[in-house]
Amino acid sequence: MCSRYQTLKDAEVLLPKFGTPKAAPIGKYDMWPRYQGVFVRRPPEHDAGDEAVPEREAAVGRWGLISASTRPDTLAGAEKLSTFNARDDRVANAFTFRNAWRRGQHCIIPADAIFEPDWRSGKAIATRFTRADGAPLGIAGLWDRYRDASGAWHNSYTMLTINADHDPLFRDYHQPNKEKRMVVILPEGAYSDWLAASAEQSREFLTPFPSDKLVATPMT
Repeated sequence: MCSRYQTLKDAEVLLPKFGTPKAAPIGKYDMWPRYQGVFVRRPPEHDAGDEAVPEREAAVGRWGLISASTRPDTLAGAEKLSTFNARDDRVANAFTFRNAWRRGQHCIIPADAIFEPDWRSGKAIATRFTRADGAPLGIAGLWDRYRDASGAWHNSYTMLTINADHDPLFRDYHQPNKEKRMVVILPEGAYSDWLAASAEQSREFLTPFPSDKLVATPMT
C-alpha cells in the first residue's frame, strides 16, 4: 500500500510525458493522503462530440477517493477513511470505489517516486522507488467527484494496488507475515488505452511493472 509519493517537480513535464494540453498547478511535492494532487484523465465532456475537448487533461483533486454517492451530511465520515489506495480484489464492490470503477473513470497519477517501508532489518526503513531510466511513473488510478454541503463539486482520486507476494522486488517490503501489495505502474504505451478502457477491460491493465526497470533506494 502506498501512503506517500512525490509528484512531478516541474508542472511542464505533464505536457510531453502525459499528453495534456496544459499543466495544472502542482502544489506540494511530497504527497500524503488527503493532500491535493494532480492526476491525468479524459475530460468528462470528451464523449459529447465537441472537437475542442482534448483527449487528456490534468486535474487537481484530493488524494483519497470520495464517491459521488456520498451525501453531504456523511462527508465528514467519508473524509476520515483510508481511501488513497484501492485493492483490485475489492474495488468493484466497495461503496467508495464501485461508482468510479463501473463508470470506467480511470486516471493516471504522475510521480517522480513512491515510498514503501522495508522491514527486513526489524524496523521500518523508508525506501524510495523510481524508474531506472529516470522517467516519471504513471500510476493507474480511479477518480470521482463529490459534492460538499454548499453544493460545490470536488475531484478526488485513488491508486490501484495488486498483490505483490511473488513480485521479485515488492515482495520484500511491508511488514512480515502480512500480504504484500504494490501500486499499478503503467508503461507509457498503455496510457491512452487505460484512460479509454471500459470497466470490463480494466483488469487487463492491473499487472506488475517489470522489477528490473525500477530502483529501490533506502532513505537512511
